[in-house]
Amino acid sequence: MADAFKLTYSTMFDPPPQLHARFDEALVTVRTYAGAEHAMLIGGRDERAARQFELRSPIDVRNVLGRFQAGDAEHASAAVAAARSAFPAWSATPWTQRVALLRRAAALIEERVFELGAVLALEVGKNRMEALGEAQETADLIAYYCDRMEANDGYVRPMARDPLPGFVSENASVLKPHGVWLVIAPFNFPLALAGGPAGAALVAGNTVVVKAATATPWSGRLLALALRDAGVPSGVVNFVTGPGTAVGQALIDHPDVAGATFTGSYDVGMHLYRTFAQRRWPRPCIAEMGGKNAAVVSRQAGVADAATGVARSAFGLSGQKCSACSRVYVERSVFTDFVAALHAATTKIAVGDPARREHWMGPVIDAAAVARFEDAAAQVRALGNDGAIVEGGERLDRGDLAHGHFVAPTIARAPLGHPLWQRELFAPFVLVAPVDTVDEGIALANAGDYGLTAGFYGAPDETERFFATIEAGVAYANRPQGATTGAWPGYQPFGGWKGSGSTGKAAGSLYYLTQYLREQSQTRVRRGD
Repeated sequence: MADAFKLTYSTMFDPPPQLHARFDEALVTVRTYAGAEHAMLIGGRDERAARQFELRSPIDVRNVLGRFQAGDAEHASAAVAAARSAFPAWSATPWTQRVALLRRAAALIEERVFELGAVLALEVGKNRMEALGEAQETADLIAYYCDRMEANDGYVRPMARDPLPGFVSENASVLKPHGVWLVIAPFNFPLALAGGPAGAALVAGNTVVVKAATATPWSGRLLALALRDAGVPSGVVNFVTGPGTAVGQALIDHPDVAGATFTGSYDVGMHLYRTFAQRRWPRPCIAEMGGKNAAVVSRQAGVADAATGVARSAFGLSGQKCSACSRVYVERSVFTDFVAALHAATTKIAVGDPARREHWMGPVIDAAAVARFEDAAAQVRALGNDGAIVEGGERLDRGDLAHGHFVAPTIARAPLGHPLWQRELFAPFVLVAPVDTVDEGIALANAGDYGLTAGFYGAPDETERFFATIEAGVAYANRPQGATTGAWPGYQPFGGWKGSGSTGKAAGSLYYLTQYLREQSQTRVRRGD
């Protein structure tokens, strides 16, 4: 990254010119090896399956980005066996050495940040700054967990001594790794949400099996190679690809998997959580699930900042973030002004090939996402005078967009009781409604099963009331950089409440790493004074 510029999701809106130049160079390089075949990594060896599948870009489905292995239950079992075999030596490696190796991996990811960003743009459909941001975030997440391990001196703490005359009784609390840790990555952040959990698990002394999303396996393979190239021993990190019904379920069911981190939908996350609770003994399961994230706009808000923040959070990554803003409750006296400002911001969004500098919004991931979007727009239109498409509501399939999964950034109105206010769409679709008071807006924001992120725009006293009463793991106030999105490790911990998360602890926070460790109380007694 450029000197004196720190890339985060808050700073990416005004990057130095050299970031664009280096991204363009990396894009040329990456495109030269698009279409190659990529193996899984099991036990330190490249492994291939009997069948492969093609990865095509959501930007233009005619472009084959690569061929990946359609792994099966046997590959899942082999990956777990390799991780289990490597666990004794890796867990016995002094934590200082593990930290050194993982810091080397983080540095290597940062060295490759432009190549990784280019891959993410083509594979996921992110704009170039979001793609570079994810690559940099991956390095920062791993480095942050190394810092936490070091700051806590390996999580070995002396406790009080027993008052035993004639004996010395020394007690200690020691946190130890669990064993084989499964990481199931989502399609929307396939690098950061594989690398972050894997980095935490590894620095804690666990061995890892990473299962990539079928829609975005390329970046996962590059993560595995970065860890291998940094010197992480064979079998400590294993990477598999293939359908969730075959590979994913086999990994979830495997008795030698000691813990798991999953990021994805509520339904799949709860299935994994329940499965882990129903075996011979409970196993830790960090499930980061969906969100239906709301922003509340007070009559005392800066309307321009609120509109900018909502637009960035609703339409960044085409609304395909679990933290995307999809509901906005606005005090009635400023509702018209806010909607006008949001409309103006939305009409300025350039949609197209996100690898090109001039395009801010790219495609959604696949045809199913387009169908969800079109269904939501159709539901609003079916309401007649009770609903409205304020802007957008259409598939974009003309000219250069004809072969991709493009839809228009959409603002809509619907009655507050309509199911769209509660259904997670994972699309660039935001609902707006007037409310009479800030408290009504907060109550509506809280009235749902999810509790991931929330945003507020208003006066200082209202802001404190918002923080005191909002039911969300991540809360932002008066933030034009993003109403509900933009967390960065070490700055804004990221984790959900209620149906959005299983642990109440957040990634990139002071408390995340300990979830990958279990406590052992140790007492050593000797005769003495």
